[in-house]
Amino acid sequence: MAVDKRTKLVVVGLGMVGIAFIEKLLKLDARSREYDIVVIGEEPHLAYNRVGLTSFFSHRKVENLYLNPKEWYALHAPENKLSYHLNTLVTSINPSEKTVSCANGDVVSYDILVLATGSDAVLPKHTPGHDANGVFVYRTIEDLQRLIEFGESHKGTVGAVVGGGLLGLEAANAMMDLKCYDKVKLIERNRWVLSRQLDADAGNLVVEKVMELGLDILLSKRVGKIKTDEGNNVTGVIFEDGAEMDCSTICFAIGVRPRDSLARAAGIACADRGGGILVNNDLSTSVPDVYAIGECASWQGQTFGLIAPGVEMADVLSFNLTQAKLHQPRTFKRPDLSTKLKLLGVDVASFGDFFADRDGPSSLPAKVVAAQKKKKTEEDQSSSIVKTVVRGPPPPPVKALTYKDPFAQVYKKYLFTPDGKYLLGGMMIGDTGDYIKLVPMVKNQKELEIPPAQLILGAKKEGEDEGYDLDDDTQICSCHNVSKGDVVNSVKDGTCKTVGDVKACTKAGTGCGGCMPLVTSIFTKTMRDMGAEVTNYLCAHFDYSRADLYNIVMVKRLKTLPEVMREAGNDPLSDGCEACKPAVASIFASLWNKHVLDRAHHGLQDTNDRFLGNIQRNGTFSVVPRVSAGEITPDKLIVLGEVAKQYDLYTKITGGQRIDMFGARKQDLLAIWRRLVDAGMESGHAYAKSLRTVKSCVGTTWCRFGVGDSVGMAVRIEERYKSIRSPHKIKGGVSGCVRECAEAQNKDFGLIATEKGFNIFVAGNGGAKPRHAELLAKDVAPSEVIPILDRYLMFYIRTADKLQRTARWLEALPGGLRYLKEVVLEDKLGICKSLEAQMQELVDSFFDEWAEAVRDPILAAKFKQFANTAEGLDATETEQDRGQTRPVHWPREAAEDDFKGLRSRWSSTAWQPVIEASYFAGADDTPNGISANIKRGDTQLALWRVRGRYYATQQMCPHKRSFALSDGLIGQDINSSSSPSPSGARPPTPPEEENGEGEGEKEKKKEPCGDAKAPWISCPYHKRNFDLSSGTCRNDAALSIATFDAEERADGMVYLLLPPVEELDAALGTKKWMVKKEDGGPGPFEELDRKIGFKGRRAKKPGVKPMVELPMRKPVAVLPAGGGVGCGAAPEW
Repeated sequence: MAVDKRTKLVVVGLGMVGIAFIEKLLKLDARSREYDIVVIGEEPHLAYNRVGLTSFFSHRKVENLYLNPKEWYALHAPENKLSYHLNTLVTSINPSEKTVSCANGDVVSYDILVLATGSDAVLPKHTPGHDANGVFVYRTIEDLQRLIEFGESHKGTVGAVVGGGLLGLEAANAMMDLKCYDKVKLIERNRWVLSRQLDADAGNLVVEKVMELGLDILLSKRVGKIKTDEGNNVTGVIFEDGAEMDCSTICFAIGVRPRDSLARAAGIACADRGGGILVNNDLSTSVPDVYAIGECASWQGQTFGLIAPGVEMADVLSFNLTQAKLHQPRTFKRPDLSTKLKLLGVDVASFGDFFADRDGPSSLPAKVVAAQKKKKTEEDQSSSIVKTVVRGPPPPPVKALTYKDPFAQVYKKYLFTPDGKYLLGGMMIGDTGDYIKLVPMVKNQKELEIPPAQLILGAKKEGEDEGYDLDDDTQICSCHNVSKGDVVNSVKDGTCKTVGDVKACTKAGTGCGGCMPLVTSIFTKTMRDMGAEVTNYLCAHFDYSRADLYNIVMVKRLKTLPEVMREAGNDPLSDGCEACKPAVASIFASLWNKHVLDRAHHGLQDTNDRFLGNIQRNGTFSVVPRVSAGEITPDKLIVLGEVAKQYDLYTKITGGQRIDMFGARKQDLLAIWRRLVDAGMESGHAYAKSLRTVKSCVGTTWCRFGVGDSVGMAVRIEERYKSIRSPHKIKGGVSGCVRECAEAQNKDFGLIATEKGFNIFVAGNGGAKPRHAELLAKDVAPSEVIPILDRYLMFYIRTADKLQRTARWLEALPGGLRYLKEVVLEDKLGICKSLEAQMQELVDSFFDEWAEAVRDPILAAKFKQFANTAEGLDATETEQDRGQTRPVHWPREAAEDDFKGLRSRWSSTAWQPVIEASYFAGADDTPNGISANIKRGDTQLALWRVRGRYYATQQMCPHKRSFALSDGLIGQDINSSSSPSPSGARPPTPPEEENGEGEGEKEKKKEPCGDAKAPWISCPYHKRNFDLSSGTCRNDAALSIATFDAEERADGMVYLLLPPVEELDAALGTKKWMVKKEDGGPGPFEELDRKIGFKGRRAKKPGVKPMVELPMRKPVAVLPAGGGVGCGAAPEW
């Protein structure tokens, strides 16, 4: 449509409903372009997620709540498609002139006006003291910011929330998360909380559950007056019953009031009772071309404080404004007020007509209505006034089915028609798993095909939680009214290829986020049904899983990355990326066990393996020698102490019964290792994806309860499997009896001694998702333990996915434990001899990686901080903590300076020689090139030679201000012109490996490798990927690095185009960016230390006499009958 003929549509209000309307209108108007949209927002922020407002307390970043980033608005700005005004208050509407006036003097004309002004939090101005310092409401980001600021200055006091509805519980949760108040109390005038969503039984169950979390709840209380001091500061409240309560802060969450004053002043009809702009079924108001949607609109005498009805209004209005010429206009109908939330950790849901048993059903299925009319006619013919008076009015045509489990704290009440054929509504506490299926049953008013009891007691069917059997019109996201069909169609039409795409396209999961598990499963199944299953490929460079690639490398006996790329890669000439290189390196180590620092393999290793130690926060490394089974001699302990003292290393006993020494500088590692090797110690491989430790108790060696030699067995197992690389780290444990002191049942493999041998447990682990190990074999003779473990571990190494622990591997293995037993115990596949032989080859090829690095001058040359000088620089301050030196905490904020723009801001530049080109000899034949850390003045520079070209950048990664980029992995894009792998290059998956990956891993998409042609460097700390040419960060737009031109010249030197040293140091100097103590903010334990008076390690106080009876200064309080409600003021955890 021509620009001068477009309709100018003005939206007043940039809230969740306003932006939902704009998004839908833009989408529906994309082809015809009938509208130019102008939106005016009163707040200084872009549209944000008010449903997730509580999360602001954890991150304190408004941007994290934005429903769309700022770039989204800019994307729709061309040709006046969308323009927006923030921090602009509309003061009046002139319907006759079709203009709106703003507080800043602007007058904006409109053809169509949409009011989405929302509502205000109610503040009871009739209550004395309502205007005191310390009184808040809970509605906007500004409300939260004021509450945070006030709370910080009133720590240790009592905070109160008035109102026990949804908003009140959210506010109470927020005040508890603030961790400023000694106690938070919620005041509710009714006999239970959530009285608008739940009945007394359900509401009281919520009260019980949230009080267990530390929230005090006062029921049947009304605030009569707010107490204040001379400075008008809140000191407490006086209730209407005369009781008093002290507090410093009061947050009112007693409801919202529609913002209709703008419309009233313009003569637009508004509701007299309850407020709200009166709207018709098409959302039009009493004034032509003016519409109202969301919380400010009153439809049939009702206003709605939930987002879902507002989004439904936005749906209807955007459709009618764009599609009514071609389609039947839509009308707004009675909205679904179902809600499903997690409040203070408690799952709560109400759906349909949830108070139909109390208030009578608001609507009934047509069949039920017809049957009731017929019955009423028959009763009228035979009834009398006397019967009606005697018997009273008939009960509501509803029957309730209730389930209450006081032990699991689960409550469900479902409401049905009297014949049990139709579900009308209900409520759930504790277990809301069936919510997503019950809501469409109510909305569709379909006759039930099962008895009502089965909805509560019926067993779940396999796959039920994944949405497979839901109808396409089932609403899966109530915040944005997204159906299952919307998600399915967005995938089938090719619009969405990832879960992130689905969120961006449909808005599902961008409100409260509760629907994301269902959205994810629907997305995954749809992709599979289309034959486009989301794979578990290593990355974009390979169309193979780790298990598939392992078999290719093994069968074809590939030894280098170029060979693997030629045989199995998508680009035969690529050097891979930070995702696939370590995986290929792990496969090589698991098959051929060559030194990871060998030239052909060094460039494949992640930083830990590259320097044979775990890199720490300040760029130093940890040193963990092997202590098999935790058994160590006093002489070795003395050496460890001497080394730690000589190099000022922080020491700590690990969970695997070893001694960890932290803070070793890269240039000191060789000397430290040499001292340990000379003392008879070796690498503990704490840096590798390999066997870490085999923990043991003392067993029969010393323990009077031991029935087996746990230490002896653990030593033999650890000595056998040490250094063997695997898909992920492996931990073991051996206990000498069923008392299980070695915790063998939460290890990747564990043994528990019995009278007949050892019980073998497998596939357990701690970590983020703990899993108890499962019994593989019982009463195994000690001589048979090793063969079984050989088979088990080798089968895992062959078939597991990249970075997949044994726990997840076994969970995904078809047939699970039963199948594993068949393979490793019964030899179902006939591969047991092969598994044992392959493990023996790895065992026989053992060498100590530390000792080899110390002896080999080529390997030893890698352990320097700078390639061009023996000088050193510290990049992080240290501090003393409990008698030891440690680095200060991470900086709170990343360095988001425009480093890439330095190139254009230098006052002058000149070519400067920095290092001999011979340092990079052979770089073009290695998969990661060769890198160097260059010292120039006080500045650290990273220099690479990759595929015949030099690249230079700053050494500091701005994410955490760590100086380590030269130690990262180079990534390279796929060359689209490269021919794909031969069709026959991919072998069929062996039977033992089919579906051997965890479901979670299978659903991962290929890891992104970027679009530009220049390689990128992946920071070894947190994988921020920086383009080596432009300096932009590929996975964090806020970060960048400075880049410099580099070239090799005939004089045998590598030159960099650099600014003057003073200017370089001023922008990138180590001292400038050194992490200092004040950068990390207050310590994590400052508040705790103040509370408990912590001064350090405790000693006996003067005057304490251990052999003398202790006088009781404070008598023990006798608990009241019945146990009371707790001990003192302690929270009821």
